Amino acid sequence: MSGSSSGVFVSTDCLSVRIGADPPARLDKALARDVPEAAALSRTRIARLIAGGAVARAGAAVTDPKARVAEGDVIEITLGAAAEVETRPQAIPLDVVYEDAALIVVDKPVGMVVHPAPGTPEGTLVNALLHHCGDSLSGIGGERRPGIVHRIDKDTSGLLVAAKTDRAHHALAAQFERHSAERAYLAICHGVPDAADPRLRGVRGASFEPGGVLKLTTQLARHRTDRQRQAVCFEGGRHAVTRARVLEGFGGAALLECRLETGRTHQIRVHMAHAGHALIGDAVYGGRRRAGKAMGAAAAEALNGFPRQALHAAVLGFAHPEDGRPLRFEADLPADMAGLLAVLRG
Repeated sequence: MSGSSSGVFVSTDCLSVRIGADPPARLDKALARDVPEAAALSRTRIARLIAGGAVARAGAAVTDPKARVAEGDVIEITLGAAAEVETRPQAIPLDVVYEDAALIVVDKPVGMVVHPAPGTPEGTLVNALLHHCGDSLSGIGGERRPGIVHRIDKDTSGLLVAAKTDRAHHALAAQFERHSAERAYLAICHGVPDAADPRLRGVRGASFEPGGVLKLTTQLARHRTDRQRQAVCFEGGRHAVTRARVLEGFGGAALLECRLETGRTHQIRVHMAHAGHALIGDAVYGGRRRAGKAMGAAAAEALNGFPRQALHAAVLGFAHPEDGRPLRFEADLPADMAGLLAVLRG
């Protein structure tokens, strides 16, 4: 992986991970850190693979999860045959933007959860993909399922790519891990970010690049008291960089293009709230902020009544995991955001 001292190399049945700098003392914790988060190897599965003799160093199996590791160690993980999953395929309509034998790109609607969870066991994107892709799924992370390389929140719309094969999954995951995939979001925020704003220039982690691009550089970690939220921090956590450019200003609100250098949970939402420009409709990070009637009664009513975070994954680009050809997709704004902009422009 470029830009890091750790690395990941993949064949069709083996994952090879080079341990990075300052690793945790234990093998299981070092692997949990250095295996890409999108590679579908949970800590539980890593533990099972170690116990099952599927993890080796220098050709010798390592079955003790507490085994010590050092920077530069190359750990070989043998991936087993794909098992059937309990998740039920469901005939849910999908807006398929592109599909071939290796991957599928969809335009996810607002309100659809990506992964099944205790509160949402069905009706998810994974349920829909299991039905749509059927036997074309050859197995991801030891299970016959689509390989979700990145995620979009339930109430965020837009483009998402899923792999159909383990090889494609790991190759795509590597691109996202080294930040070579292109991801651009359209968002509508409170206020208009302005390089001339002294308040914004005083926000820790905020800076401006040529063209008035707002750059937010922080660490992100789980909120101390609310485990469902993320929070900005400057020690610990995970490195996160967002760039936001104003496309159109409306006085009390702005249409932004947000580009991700990293892809952390809720990253754009947390960063824009940290900058004092929370997304319209974001009940989690926007607090009770409301648009003033100085914008006009119709605009204020539309902004204050918007039912979800105004965020849309509009552009997705990456190299095809098998032949390397560049792929780039764009998705139009959904009707609710387009309608909100029409009111603001009117």
